Amino acid sequence: MRSSSPEAEVRVAVGSCLRCVATSRRNEETDRALRALARYLEDGDASASRRAEFNRAQYTRVLQVLVRTLSSDWFHSLCAERRKELWDTFFLKGPPDQALMMLLDSVNSISSGLEQCVRVLENFLSSGRVRVLLWSKCEGGSEHTDSARLRETVLGRLAALPTLAANRLHTHTPVLFLPQQYYQQLACDILATLEKTCQTLRVGQDCSLGFVAQLLGKVCMQGHGGLVCGMLAPHLSSLTRSDVLWQRVSCKLLENVPERWVESVITALIHNLTVLGYLALEEGRRLLLRQVLQSVCEVWCNSSAVRHTPVEQQLYVSKALLLCVSLLNHTDIQELREGNATCRLDSNIECVRRIGMVVGECLSQKLDPPTSQLKFQVTFDLSVSNREFLIILCCNVSYSLPSFSTSFFFVFLHSSFCLSCLSFLSDDDLTPYDMSHDQVKQKVTSPHYIRDCLEALMSSNDPERLELSLQVAEELLRKNISATREVSVKFTKVLLHLEDRYNTTGFYKLRQNAMVALAVMHTQPVVEYLTTEFYSLNYSLRQRLDILEVLALSAQELSEPIPDKRTGPHSVTPATTLELCGEVEHWRQVVEKRIQSKTRRISKGVSQPPKATPNRYAPVAGYFFFPLLRNYDRQQVTFDLLGNDHLVLGRLMHTLGLLMHLAINAPVATQMGKALLDFVWAVRFHADQMVRRGVLFAVCAVFLSMPSENLLMEISDDLLENRAWLADIAENDPDADCRSLAMQSLVLLERNVKSHLKNPPLEA
Repeated sequence: MRSSSPEAEVRVAVGSCLRCVATSRRNEETDRALRALARYLEDGDASASRRAEFNRAQYTRVLQVLVRTLSSDWFHSLCAERRKELWDTFFLKGPPDQALMMLLDSVNSISSGLEQCVRVLENFLSSGRVRVLLWSKCEGGSEHTDSARLRETVLGRLAALPTLAANRLHTHTPVLFLPQQYYQQLACDILATLEKTCQTLRVGQDCSLGFVAQLLGKVCMQGHGGLVCGMLAPHLSSLTRSDVLWQRVSCKLLENVPERWVESVITALIHNLTVLGYLALEEGRRLLLRQVLQSVCEVWCNSSAVRHTPVEQQLYVSKALLLCVSLLNHTDIQELREGNATCRLDSNIECVRRIGMVVGECLSQKLDPPTSQLKFQVTFDLSVSNREFLIILCCNVSYSLPSFSTSFFFVFLHSSFCLSCLSFLSDDDLTPYDMSHDQVKQKVTSPHYIRDCLEALMSSNDPERLELSLQVAEELLRKNISATREVSVKFTKVLLHLEDRYNTTGFYKLRQNAMVALAVMHTQPVVEYLTTEFYSLNYSLRQRLDILEVLALSAQELSEPIPDKRTGPHSVTPATTLELCGEVEHWRQVVEKRIQSKTRRISKGVSQPPKATPNRYAPVAGYFFFPLLRNYDRQQVTFDLLGNDHLVLGRLMHTLGLLMHLAINAPVATQMGKALLDFVWAVRFHADQMVRRGVLFAVCAVFLSMPSENLLMEISDDLLENRAWLADIAENDPDADCRSLAMQSLVLLERNVKSHLKNPPLEA
């Protein structure tokens, strides 16, 4: 009797079953063939040698045939229980690496049966098959027969599974495939694999951590190290505290991470471990902690670091500084007295100033006696400033929060007690007076004429009269055009110099609205006065910023289309004040709208740019724009625009960019664009990030508003240099907003170049 090899037997048996599955029209025959194939799965009764041969040479072939049956009548006739037995089980009880690749390939390539593949892939993840896959790459030491190409493919699929799934499923992606859930579960699977590795080593068997280390490195390199190491770091820190074997396994794990990914792994681990606490545990290591404190303090007080590093990095350094202080005693931190927080308090970025104030207060409580401790007027928004509260928690220093917790609680108790007392004291027999028509009797009446309003603002020492005059000023100025023009410049001068002596409610908003009304109703003389006064002597920074805000808001209102008499009045969109809109967000919205109008979308066709319509701003745009460029480089005693007053320079850049943007389709737009490019080119490498944001916003505005042929003619000699500068900013600038604006500028520049090449100007 002739005997055949296990390889031949498995090949013949599997081939016969697969032919039956692929060609049979009888469901019973297909069921029997699949049950025969199931003998070779993990819990089947086939011998170990035949199961190994099936896994090596036949398993992927079986899965391919099963995927092709998704559109067959046999598959659609299966109930849920039989489908799980005859179809799902082949993906959940075979070699997990091959099953994972087949499922992901099917999800990305098929349409019929997609839901079934997604459901099985969910079961694959939730049933621990990834854990089985990782262990299959660890057991047996270095004795693995799979090819390097296969291992690299499996590695890539595991590391990028959420991205691969989302590219196909989009908004229908299951929760298990989302990065938050997937990478945390992957971290748990890595921990379980490491634990099984320790158990195997204890009984004298070899294991290899190469695949797990490569997976950890690849995941961290792709930016998911925070999720994975957030789970790994606390457990590894606890397990390695007293277990030598766990220490050895953890070291091997990090040693086997490929060199190109080591930095990503170490960075993610450090963010989730308290290395400083380790240095503070023993007296012999506390010297290192003091050296760390000195280095961190030098970085924190470095003005160059404040200007050129992202806010997130500065927050991290601040946390490290306060944590070092909390771990050292009073004598070890005396050298901090030599530090200087002025560079942070002088910053234009509110978050940086707030960090400086919080850290300064915390350090002062540690270093100074109670009578001389620093106290800033720091207010916290509990909804958006959670990161700053972490600094306080790191330092373990008591800090008085605004009236939110304790104060709010006592106010609530007090009001509840008062209401309960009133309910006992109420008397239904007493009829209350009807006071619904009562009016507050005012001693002073509101002015009804513009000159009376002006006189009240100039000479009144009565707070009530001043407030009433401010409240009606805008309405009076817009209602009486001829009277407004008679006193427009004088009225503007009074408002510009008016101070909030009586803490009037809404003072700055009311004053600003009145000045905008003056600029809109009598544009040329008022704007000429404001632009001249911007560079004049003896004005505060606040007044110069007020001038820029008024110019921007009045230009926005004037740029609204002139209403057509046939269609009725045009509703004017209320302008957002520059002070309230934040530093970049409002300007970015302006740019984004114009970018969208210039962007071609294949599904929607070519979007048309906004139609040119008459407005009141185009004829007077030059009065707003050019005087602001006149004396920017002239240093004065009270005003140095290119020196210390970079806050005003940054806001000036934003204002000029907005004025440029509003002048689109105006005849003067080309001249404005040329002048603005010359201005920003001189300060494009400014150290302050607010100024750089303004420069890039102005560049975006020029690229959006100037005709492409005029733009390219203006910058043709410096086109390559402009590209190189913008590319460098987009890649290397520490500020995220600068990088984003530079990228938008590059896109707009390339679009202008393509438009010019596609439609060259006609020669005379």
